[in-house]
Amino acid sequence: MALKMTDSETNGTSVVTLDGRIVLGEESQALRQKLKSLIAEGNKKIILNMDNIKYIDSAGLGTLIAAHYTAKTQGASLRLSHLGSKFQDVLQVTKLLEVFDVIDTETAAVASFPK
Repeated sequence: MALKMTDSETNGTSVVTLDGRIVLGEESQALRQKLKSLIAEGNKKIILNMDNIKYIDSAGLGTLIAAHYTAKTQGASLRLSHLGSKFQDVLQVTKLLEVFDVIDTETAAVASFPK
């Protein structure tokens, strides 16, 4: 199953809605490229809506960590929204909840950025 990514913009914030799996291979590479291009285009506020993510493996987690680091070094901010309990548990066990800015809803995530 391929990873589908849908772009939108709300109040100057780029929102990427993800649908599918973030796993080693095409999916994680496509996500990495999408985030790099958003940052290269000057987007400083990015939200990944994880509501429809069915599965994520260690390579997918690595992609998210790399994206977070890249965003930070480029002066951008990356937030995760709509994690779901299963994915939230994975981030908690791996201590990655302390790394990412996790917001319950997309609306709250947009509002969490400074104006």
